[in-house]
Amino acid sequence: MTWTTLVLSHTSLRIRILGTLAIRTVLYLIPSLVTLLLDASVPSVSESIKLGGRGSLPPRNSRVIVRQIALVVLNLAIVTGVEGASSLGFKYVLNEDDFKTASTLPLPWQLAKHILLLLTAREVLTYYIHRNVLHSKGTIARYHQRFSHTRSAAPYSLVLFADHPIPLLLHHFIPIYLPSIALRPHLLTYFLFLALCTAEETLSTSGYSIVPGIIMGGMTRRTAVHYASGGDCNYGAWGLLDWVNGTSRGRDVLEDVKAEADKHNVKERSAKKADSGMSAIQGGIDKLTNGGDEGGRRRSSRLRSKRSS
Repeated sequence: MTWTTLVLSHTSLRIRILGTLAIRTVLYLIPSLVTLLLDASVPSVSESIKLGGRGSLPPRNSRVIVRQIALVVLNLAIVTGVEGASSLGFKYVLNEDDFKTASTLPLPWQLAKHILLLLTAREVLTYYIHRNVLHSKGTIARYHQRFSHTRSAAPYSLVLFADHPIPLLLHHFIPIYLPSIALRPHLLTYFLFLALCTAEETLSTSGYSIVPGIIMGGMTRRTAVHYASGGDCNYGAWGLLDWVNGTSRGRDVLEDVKAEADKHNVKERSAKKADSGMSAIQGGIDKLTNGGDEGGRRRSSRLRSKRSS
């Protein structure tokens, strides 16, 4: 089904609700349950790839896990309901959709520009809400501490939505929703933005030491340190504002960027050396070939001169 067909055959409310729910289910809920099953089934394997080892594995108490799963499902329902309420509110108050649902697709340059703006605004909101609200001395902070920071160890992905609904909305919904509603991009742009943020959060809270990429791996390590420390450092998603404000602990984002650059430089130097080696081999082959042809021509000319004499 194409986007045009989808827009013409379904209401914008239905597309919004089903789209956001599908993104969070596919990129968060299913991977979280799969990794939880892996950690519970083969803990000897999981502890070798967990930041913090055995102490970072999910609790063995099945009752605790069942309660967490129930809380996750409840929070997903709440977030989806808020998404739907937002769409309905705009429709009835302003008589228009909160996001553009035109059948025409957003232009690539416009899409990239909007995603960059949204990610930047989300990083700022995430950092200051996380630091100044969720880790302050207020009631909401106590809820967050009680539900999300129940132990001092690296997290597992299920923990991402296993928070009290109020701090969950402040931490994982508002930083995504507010920039989007201020910019009001195409609905597909919002879906892509939500997908990027959801995948990033799922990976960064996985607690695994094998998360691919130096940048993404660095985010996972900083998130693990945040949970292991009880939440007194590493509040941002990217770590840049932590570095600026002095709340970073462990290897910071600039060191990750430098490591990534060094990695690519090594690859580039290796590629240049390989190209140089291939050029040398090809040059040698050409010399042998040309030399053989020239030697053959010289011998032929000598034979002709002898015959003529």
